[in-house]
Amino acid sequence: MTGSEGARPNRLPWPPMLLAIAAMAAVGLGVVLPLPLPRHDSVVWAGYLVAALGLSIDGWAILTMRAARTNVLPHRAADRLVTWGPFRVSRNPIYLANTLLLLGIGLAFGNGWFVPLALLTAVLVDRLAIRREERHLAIKFGNAWIEYAAATPRWLIR
Repeated sequence: MTGSEGARPNRLPWPPMLLAIAAMAAVGLGVVLPLPLPRHDSVVWAGYLVAALGLSIDGWAILTMRAARTNVLPHRAADRLVTWGPFRVSRNPIYLANTLLLLGIGLAFGNGWFVPLALLTAVLVDRLAIRREERHLAIKFGNAWIEYAAATPRWLIR
């Protein structure tokens, strides 16, 4: 690995790009080839709750990173290793929150395309961003990163 690879994890901000593409694709596919979900009140309200949970975790994680005075953008170098707040439970609470947001929108609005696209987006974010970010953090923070990564799951469950 060259020094420039350790300077920042990615050239492109993959996670927000993939989130936007998945949402637009789900809406487009929902129009062209509907994949309806049950419109029962409990499903709709569960969708709103899951989406709200996603937004809440996202906001909490961003505020935690800002309080730590570290970079929030996924294609920029990290300034500090953040291990508190939502980062105690998941090494990637923002990406977890984005997945929950897509799932919740799908349930709330009855568009089944959001579900497989949320899961596909999570896999792509893992491969295109998280793995590279983890290499970057290991180079930048060494043993502190190794200990944190050993104690905290990448998503939510080991």
